[in-house]
Amino acid sequence: MPESWAPQPPAPAAHYQHDLLLHDSLGDLLAVAVPWLQAGLDAGEAVVIATAEPTARLLREALGEHEHLVVLERHDVYRARTPAAITAYRRLAESKADAGHPRVRVLGETDFGPTARDWLEWQRYEAVINEALGPLPLWGLCVYDCDRLPAEVVETGLRTHPFLATGQGRRPNPTYEDPAAFLRSLPVPDEPLEATEPLLAVDDVADYVGLRHAVAERLAALGGSPDRVEDLHLAIDEMSSNAVRHGGPPVQLRLWASADQVVCRISDGGAGMDDPFAGFGPAHGTDLSRGGMGLWLARQLCDHVDVLDGDAGLTIRLSTALR
Repeated sequence: MPESWAPQPPAPAAHYQHDLLLHDSLGDLLAVAVPWLQAGLDAGEAVVIATAEPTARLLREALGEHEHLVVLERHDVYRARTPAAITAYRRLAESKADAGHPRVRVLGETDFGPTARDWLEWQRYEAVINEALGPLPLWGLCVYDCDRLPAEVVETGLRTHPFLATGQGRRPNPTYEDPAAFLRSLPVPDEPLEATEPLLAVDDVADYVGLRHAVAERLAALGGSPDRVEDLHLAIDEMSSNAVRHGGPPVQLRLWASADQVVCRISDGGAGMDDPFAGFGPAHGTDLSRGGMGLWLARQLCDHVDVLDGDAGLTIRLSTALR
């Protein structure tokens, strides 16, 4: 056996471990995942399964009933927006630690969504959680179906997981990249709506209250889902307020809409924000009294949030479906 494939010692419980299992059949998945999950149960750890059916059913059958085994509905975890998924895993780790478990093992199967635009949010997530979950007693094993997932998504897995789990054992992943470098390498996709005439264009925000009312009027006239329109309005309000308070002039806003989508860009001429992890959690952790929640809220309220940081200042682009 080559040295690089030599089995590694069990992961330490004190901090987050992020492993990848690539497979092209359920049999291959079960051969690696079942012993890994059983080892956690034998060690008194909490074990969580968050995969699609029939994978979850087969894993339950293989492991049997156990009081420390939890099966979550995958859609509830991974089709929530990415900051919500991160928060859910933080709370899970904290609750299981309070119950006396030394660690939580999570077998997860990310739902990347049907389009490249959807993939991007979860590609970011796979890098961010290396940092966001770092101090928690969690051991995640992400399973990727190579027959089903696009090649670009599989490549993301190979660039964002420090360890690989295989039939030959656990080994360091030679293609793993620094999470911040990976996030900076991801392209920012075009939004075709930006090539159309905007519903609202403000080149230098002087009246913040007036801007808020103007945005509300444009959004109300679109006739989309009231909840989605309200969420988007709140996100735009938060990002506009941040730009006015923390950015440099001029603060600019552009709003575009089609029958089923809204895109909004808020720009300022300030120093920018070179932090690829920004907005995936509150800026000041659990101390919400210190603020710093604007971008975090926006990521939870909108389908897509892009941060464009350049020499001319900072731009936040929000995009969401109307229905």
